[in-house]
Amino acid sequence: MVSIGSLWLVILASAALVWVASAVMWMVMPHHKSDFGKISDESAARAALKGIAPGSYVIPYCATPEDRKSEDYQVRVNEGPVGMLHVLPNGPPSMPVSLVSQFLFFLLVSLVVAYVAGRTLAPGTPYLLVFQVSGTVAWLGYAWAGIPESIWFGRPWSVTLKHMADGLVYSLLAAGVFASMWP
Repeated sequence: MVSIGSLWLVILASAALVWVASAVMWMVMPHHKSDFGKISDESAARAALKGIAPGSYVIPYCATPEDRKSEDYQVRVNEGPVGMLHVLPNGPPSMPVSLVSQFLFFLLVSLVVAYVAGRTLAPGTPYLLVFQVSGTVAWLGYAWAGIPESIWFGRPWSVTLKHMADGLVYSLLAAGVFASMWP
């Protein structure tokens, strides 16, 4: 068993490398450019939504399971549009807050990887075994949580699969750090 304390440098190095890779993938690589589409009459949509508070919304909305059975709700669902909307606060997003939050997420995943690897692998475990265990745990942390977004909330599967591919790259990088720095 390896303590998390003895893996602090591995945790930081893994999170930092994945953070840099994430920045490159989102700012340089072209594969996420098609993740979001344009509303045909953006001006009308913006006018209709003006004043809405930041939050998550569903259209058409129903408050209770009984409302879902109502004729009015059924008509609105069948006529459409049916969708989910995430409204952010007005103004440009805070890049420093988002970048720090993303790094903290990567740090948390690296901490979980260290916990699982530290409890299942001994000091001196061969590179490939450390790579396999840490890479699998990292991929679960980086990639698989998005699947319910496609199942339940209509996120296009193509977007989810791109996020999973990104997560695979992140996990391979993290696994390489863990395997190469394993005590």
